[in-house]
Amino acid sequence: MCRYSMVAYKPHYACFNCRKTFKRRLMNDIKRGEKSVLEAKCPECGGLMANMGLDFESPKKDDLKKWEHLKSLYSVGITFHSCGCSGPGYIPNSKEKLIEYFEDLKTNYLKNIDFWRTRIEPLTKVERDKDNQRNWGTLNAISANFKKEIVKNQDGIDFWLKKVQEIESKISLIK
Repeated sequence: MCRYSMVAYKPHYACFNCRKTFKRRLMNDIKRGEKSVLEAKCPECGGLMANMGLDFESPKKDDLKKWEHLKSLYSVGITFHSCGCSGPGYIPNSKEKLIEYFEDLKTNYLKNIDFWRTRIEPLTKVERDKDNQRNWGTLNAISANFKKEIVKNQDGIDFWLKKVQEIESKISLIK
């Protein structure tokens, strides 16, 4: 059973300037139209705070390295959002591990591009049915409607190139 269904726990917001975290009221506890629904400001410095999720655990205030790492994680969209049942997934614990994680993703994305560059597009219904059976997971990543339409190789290449560009952008933010 999901922890959220037993106890309503509140999202954690972090202020990277003050190196403090605060729990915030749940949206259904906030009156409609109240300005605080849209933005979470640090009660200490008044700056906007980062929504780090329900499963966030803040480091000690004087652990500058960990706070800097958390800021890097947040800048590339990695937070601690989950319902608490299975946790937020893998979160690298250092800048080096984060770069390694993104490099591994990029390698995987490049392998997907290779698949699309070498795939022979089906021309007949029989070829398409074979392609669907053999490559359904890969086709489904590009189009949920792959059973009714032929997924073009260029669509797959474009999809994965965009993913590579996103990862490269995240890596450049970290470095």
